[in-house]
Amino acid sequence: MRAAAKNQEEILHGNLWKAVLALAIPVIINSFLQTIYNLTDTFWLGKLGTDQLAAINLVTPVQNIVINFGTGVTVAGSVLIAQYIGAGEKKNAMSMANQIFVCATGFALVCATLCFLCTPAIVRWMGADGATLEHAVMYLRVVIWDMPFLFMVNIFSAVHQAQGDTVTPMLLNLTGILFNMFLDPFLILACHMGVAGAALATVLAKLLPAVVAFGLLWRKSEPVRLDTSLMGLKWEKVRLILRIGLPTAIGGSTMQLGFLLMSRNVFVYGSQAMAAYGIGNKVNGLITLPSNGLGSAVATIVGQNMGAGQPERAKRGYLISMGISVVFLFVGGMILSRDVISTAIVSIFSDDPEVISMAADFLSIMAFWCFANGVNNSSNGLFQGTGHTEVTMAMDATRLWVFRFATLWFCEEILHMGVRSVWYSVVVSNGMAAAVLFLLYLTGIWKNPRIQVRKHQGEAQEAS
Repeated sequence: MRAAAKNQEEILHGNLWKAVLALAIPVIINSFLQTIYNLTDTFWLGKLGTDQLAAINLVTPVQNIVINFGTGVTVAGSVLIAQYIGAGEKKNAMSMANQIFVCATGFALVCATLCFLCTPAIVRWMGADGATLEHAVMYLRVVIWDMPFLFMVNIFSAVHQAQGDTVTPMLLNLTGILFNMFLDPFLILACHMGVAGAALATVLAKLLPAVVAFGLLWRKSEPVRLDTSLMGLKWEKVRLILRIGLPTAIGGSTMQLGFLLMSRNVFVYGSQAMAAYGIGNKVNGLITLPSNGLGSAVATIVGQNMGAGQPERAKRGYLISMGISVVFLFVGGMILSRDVISTAIVSIFSDDPEVISMAADFLSIMAFWCFANGVNNSSNGLFQGTGHTEVTMAMDATRLWVFRFATLWFCEEILHMGVRSVWYSVVVSNGMAAAVLFLLYLTGIWKNPRIQVRKHQGEAQEAS
């Protein structure tokens, strides 16, 4: 953990450019690996047919709704642990890590069970029938059992990232990615398991890093580790987790529910449109990875500096991160939006000419405007780091349920743009959300943290 100690010193007292990059680069690589994880399924299932690809793209938002709700717990943990560390309260940081472990693990097991039981009804409600229905039910009922393993890795990442260590979680994720890249073709094609093979490969690939993460979190040499004596529920800490994590959970799940309804809207245009929508989203995710990584870096930098009583330094970290994100995404987006490039990329994942045409169009439009994600992710990191997760919750919900669906309705009903209504609803809603978040930053509400960590007094308290 020497690297983490060095990063912590850089975050609180050193060069913020170095701190931002030291935290963000491993997270970017980690996010890239996670995207490759998802694209691997898309690539191999694309070899089977459009129905299989459409089935996975249809039900992925269902899985994401549950995952995002639980992720609110680990996000809260990361913020709270970072603020404790910034205030020098490492004993309380360790206590909080154990509370996060108990809450997140229990949530994952309960939700995986409920989702397994409700899968057929959910998929029928989304409008699937025939082969797509069969593939979607099979995939979701298997893949949902990766949740306990995914949350174990997320807990490990939250604990280490809060301390300034983003390299170890990256290496752990790499293990799962490499395993998945072997398992996907083996189970999907060699074992002729189809979508069930893709789902099982995901579960098994998450199991390995989860076991490693669990073992590492018990090491006595870790400054923040698991300890059975600290796992009894401490309600003052549980209330803090809910106070900070619940808005993130609700916002993330509400956003994913919006994605689910968007998928339902796309499916109206057929399985080819559904396949194109999934391919475009996943490929576009590659170029926005730096923005996601920098947003995570902002949350850690802001959390530690606010805990140490250094709001101006927190502000500088936010502005540096946002500037890097916007410039990178603008340049990268201009390149990826060229038709010849977007077509060549999406052609990797499908042989269907209609799917390729629609996916390339969607990707070009999203890439051209993706610089707005730089503002969105950095601003979310700022508000999460100060405990203002109610802001991110409100914007997540508004971006999907107000901006996106209003734009979708206008483009479909007034402009009669067909499936392109979906494409433009994505970029317009992202741009509007970025503008609102930056205006909220300018109001300075983030300077009044929702939690206050008192040095040497042992507890974080809600700000009045």
